[in-house]
Amino acid sequence: MRPDDLQSLTQPGSVSVRGDLVLVNVTTPDVAANAYRGGLHRVALDGGGTSRWTWAERDLAPRISPDGRWVAFLRVTERGKAPQLHVMPSDGGEARALTDLRLGAGTPVWAPDSRRIAFTSRVAEPGRYGAPLVEGGEAPTPDAEAPRHITRLDYRIDDLGFTADRHARLFTVDALEPGAEPVELTDGTFSVADPAWTADGEAVLFLAERDLGAAEAFHNDVYRVPAAGGEPELVVAAPGAAMLPVALPGGGVLFYSPEHAPGTSPVARNTSLWRFDGAGLVRLTDTETVDCEKAAGPPVVTDAGVLVAVRHRGAVELRRVPLDADDAVLDDLELLAGERAEVKSFAADGDRVVAVVSTSDNPGEVELVGGGTLTDFGSTVPLRPSVELTGTAPDGYPVHGWLVLPEGEGPHPVLLAVHGGPFMYHGWGFFDEAQVYAAAGYAVVLPNPRGSAGYGQAHGQAVIGGFGTVDVDDILAVLDVALERPELDADRVGVMGGSYGGFMTSWLAAHHGERFRAAWSERAVNAWDSFAGSSDIGWFFTDAYCGPGLEAQRSMSPLTYAEKITMPFMVVHSEHDWRCPLEQAQRMYVALRRNGVEAEMLLFPGEGHELTRSGKPRHRAQRFQAVLDWWARHLA
Repeated sequence: MRPDDLQSLTQPGSVSVRGDLVLVNVTTPDVAANAYRGGLHRVALDGGGTSRWTWAERDLAPRISPDGRWVAFLRVTERGKAPQLHVMPSDGGEARALTDLRLGAGTPVWAPDSRRIAFTSRVAEPGRYGAPLVEGGEAPTPDAEAPRHITRLDYRIDDLGFTADRHARLFTVDALEPGAEPVELTDGTFSVADPAWTADGEAVLFLAERDLGAAEAFHNDVYRVPAAGGEPELVVAAPGAAMLPVALPGGGVLFYSPEHAPGTSPVARNTSLWRFDGAGLVRLTDTETVDCEKAAGPPVVTDAGVLVAVRHRGAVELRRVPLDADDAVLDDLELLAGERAEVKSFAADGDRVVAVVSTSDNPGEVELVGGGTLTDFGSTVPLRPSVELTGTAPDGYPVHGWLVLPEGEGPHPVLLAVHGGPFMYHGWGFFDEAQVYAAAGYAVVLPNPRGSAGYGQAHGQAVIGGFGTVDVDDILAVLDVALERPELDADRVGVMGGSYGGFMTSWLAAHHGERFRAAWSERAVNAWDSFAGSSDIGWFFTDAYCGPGLEAQRSMSPLTYAEKITMPFMVVHSEHDWRCPLEQAQRMYVALRRNGVEAEMLLFPGEGHELTRSGKPRHRAQRFQAVLDWWARHLA
C-alpha cells in the first residue's frame, strides 16, 4: 500500500439489521477532492454480496426502524457542511431531510413506535459559529465575536473546539410527518449525549455530567426527560463516566462505565457493563478482565443475553453477557466474533447478529455471526498480514506485540512504532500506517507495553507514576524478539509514534539513542508542566499519570533530557491540536536545534490531534509521503 493508495480503501462502518435488511455505511478517502465519500450499501444475507443503496456525497449511521419500514441516517449534502438527519422507505425511494440545523445532527435513535426519532445537536449561542445575534440579522465574523467568559477547566475538546457556547441539546422529530420541526427537550444549560428511548416510548434517556454539569466531574449520570416535554430527572448515579445507555424491555437500564471512586486516579480504568433495575446497581462484567469497547457501539439486548464488544490482547471481540450476570470474568463470556480481529460495529435483530470485522490485512467486512462473511469490500492493493510476537521483559513480565513484514527475504530496515494513549493498543485490526511502511520495504514492530489496554486493568495502570520505566522495558523487549529474526536488520532501526507514542519516541531517543538511527515524534507530549495547562485534558491527566509535583512531572518529561538526543529527529504536529498542543512540539524543536541536533519540524495547518486517522485525506497522503522520505534518508 502506497500513500496514493489511501483512496483505494473501502472501509465499512456502522451496521444495522432488521429482518432480511442489512445496511452498512462505507467510507472512502478522496485525496483529489480532499474529502471522504461513501453511501449506504445493502448486504445480502445469502452471501450474494452488496449493492449501493444511496448515492449522496456521504451517508452514514444507518438505523432501521423497529417495524422495518423506514431507514434514518445522516447525510452530508455538501462538502464541508455538517451532517443532517434524513429518512427514506426501507424498500427504496427518495430520502427526505428531517433537519436543517446550523451545526448538524447526531446519530438517530428510533422510538418504539417507529415514528419518532431522538438525536442530539449542538446549538450555538447567538453571535457565534454563524448564528446571528438577533433573529434575521447577520452573524458576526469570528474576529468580531464577543470574548468568551470561561469559568471551568473542561471548556474545550480537541477536534471540536470550545464547548460551553454550543452545548449539545436533545431533540425529537416526527420522521413520518413531512415538514415536522424538531422539538427541543433540553434548554442548553448543560450538554447531553447518547440518547435512548425508554421501552414504552414515553421518555428519552440521556447522559449528562453529574448534577447536570454544575461543576467539572469524572462522572456522567443517566437522566430521563418526558418525550412530551418536562424537566429532566436523574435515573441512576453512575460509578464513573457512563456511556451509551440502553433501556431494558421490563424497565431498568444498561450502560457502560468505568468505576471511579473519589480520590482514585481516573485514568486507565476498564469499562464495565452495568445494569440498574430501579432498586440497585449491578456490575455485570468483571473489572479486571473485561474492558468494553464503546467505539463499537452500545450494548445490544437479545433474548440470549447482552452483546458487547471487548478489548482483549489486541483484539476487539464480540461477547455475550448474561443479563443476570454478576462480575462475570472474560472466560465465562461466549465469544461470537472478533477472535484475532477487531469488531468495528455490530447489530442484532432477534437471534440474527451482524458485525463489521477488520483484520490486519483487510479494512473490514460484514459478517453474519454463525453464518460467515457476507461482503467482499477487501482492498484493490495487496496488504500484509501481522505476525504475533511474545517475549519476556527483564523483570520476567510477559510482553506482546506484532510484526508486519514486507515482501522479500531481507534484511529489512525496521520501524518501531509506539501507539498513543497510553491506554490504547496495537492489535489484530487493520492499521494503514503499518501497511504503507511495509509496502515501502520496512519491517514494522508494534508493541503493547504495560500501560496498554486489553490486558487487564492492572496492566493498564502499571505506568501510573512511572512513565519511562516498565513501559520502556516492554517496548525494547518486543523489539528484541523481532530482531531475533534473520530477515530484520538490527543495524537499521528507526523509532516513531504519536501522542503517547510521540512521548515514547522522544524518551527512547534520549535514553536509548544507541539503538536507533533516527526518530519521528508526532503530536507528542514532551513537557508535562506546560501540558497540564495547555491541553484540553491536561488539567486532570497530568496529575493522574505523573502526580501533582513539578519535580516528578519534569523527571517524566522528555524535554528534560533533550540534551541527550543526538540522532536526526523529526518533530511533527498539527497546528490546531488541543490534546497535545503545538507548544509541545515547538519547545522540543527549539531545544534540539539549539543543541545542534539535525532536527526538522513538519506542521499541518487546520488539523487537530486526529490527523492520521480522520484528518483531511490530502494531508494524510502528504504525511505518508513525508514519513517515507524521512526514513529513506536515514534508514537507506
